[in-house]
Amino acid sequence: MSLQNDTIAAISTPSGSGAIGILRLSGRSAISAAEKCFKPLGSKGLRDHPPRALVYGDLLDSGGQPIDRVLCTYSLGPSSYTGEDTAEFQCHGSPMVLALGLEALFAAGARQARAGEFTRRAFLNGRLDLAQAEAVGDLLSAQSREGARHAAGQLSGALSKKIGDIYSALVDVMAHFHAVLDYPDEDINPFRMEELEVALANQEGALNALLATCGRGKLLREGLPCAIVGRPNAGKSSLLNAMLGWDRAIVTDIPGTTRDTVEERCELGGVPLRLIDTAGLRDTSDPVEKLGVERSRRAMEEAGLIFAVVDMSADLTEEDREMLQAVEETGRPWIFVAAKKDLVKNSRSIGLAGGETPSVEVSALTGEGLDKLGKMVAELFPKEDAVPYGQLLTNARQEEAAGRAREAVRRAREALTAGFTPDALLTDVEEALSALGELTGQSVREDVTDRIFAKFCVGK
Repeated sequence: MSLQNDTIAAISTPSGSGAIGILRLSGRSAISAAEKCFKPLGSKGLRDHPPRALVYGDLLDSGGQPIDRVLCTYSLGPSSYTGEDTAEFQCHGSPMVLALGLEALFAAGARQARAGEFTRRAFLNGRLDLAQAEAVGDLLSAQSREGARHAAGQLSGALSKKIGDIYSALVDVMAHFHAVLDYPDEDINPFRMEELEVALANQEGALNALLATCGRGKLLREGLPCAIVGRPNAGKSSLLNAMLGWDRAIVTDIPGTTRDTVEERCELGGVPLRLIDTAGLRDTSDPVEKLGVERSRRAMEEAGLIFAVVDMSADLTEEDREMLQAVEETGRPWIFVAAKKDLVKNSRSIGLAGGETPSVEVSALTGEGLDKLGKMVAELFPKEDAVPYGQLLTNARQEEAAGRAREAVRRAREALTAGFTPDALLTDVEEALSALGELTGQSVREDVTDRIFAKFCVGK
């Protein structure tokens, strides 16, 4: 029997105790398996209730004994998430209850779902295209408000529609060309060179605009690597903890406490950041601290943004000046952060960075200056208001396929200008269509889909 014909089951909520735990089923025997493990309260059976209604009753273990009082619902394919018959149990979030319930579903004929198998079936059954399926993964891992909104827009089909418009325009070019070539005796208006040039130029421009969103899409998906650098005890770890809202890094008065890079995610100014707290930059004979300093310099060189932190309660040191010079030499965007403002009673200048470098005074203790720091980050990495939610390319696979489509359209334009025969031009247009089909899954290889859905969690 094909695995696609199996009935699958999984726990669809995170491991550990919680208020609610969900057991999920999909497949031709999903409802029958649910009925074997569920006894509704009252005289009606599960299927006596309409699809999508919540039915109250007992979840039974593999021996038929009640293990929880739950809500059960079922949906009929193709009008379900996967396009198949489905059922779900909303249980109390006890790991033991969920384990016993899953064991009962296996005894009723279901098998353990693989990672991403529910969403994969939705794709295979035409409920989602591949761009929408990838948006499910982006939505689950969203690290910012904007990231969640773009993933939701992509899930609703915004990117797919954009790709579809380009695809449709190129199909029109193909169809008209074939009609003229294959039916020369019919009364079909031949393409004029000017019209064809405009049609191809418009789609090349649309693909250029789409590819221009890759940077923002990657930022929303992965977060912007932001290195927090400075000399030992400048206030780097305290700044990290303040931005996170909890004590992630150890903070002491002893210089050199941080020996390795510490990485966490947060949103600042609407920009998702991967904050990297680094060891203090200084010359040291301690071999462990020296390794930490080397990693700090590497993090600084690889960062997309740098917070250069100095202690404003003390005079600027030679180590501070060397650090600022090293930051400047990276060529990366950076912000001069004067920390420990709460320790300064009177206003004083510590020689803030000049020129165009943004500068801000902050207190990790009181939170003063953090809002201003967030505004500076937002100004350095403004969101693209012109791009509707959901129309960003968010991963390397999408970027590569869109890039191939653009190059194929460009070659078609060059072939047109050079006066090549129509079949040469059509070959390039066909290649562009194939690449666009990979974006939505119309022409994608199975090994590619295997990699995509393997990244999903079990139960989704």
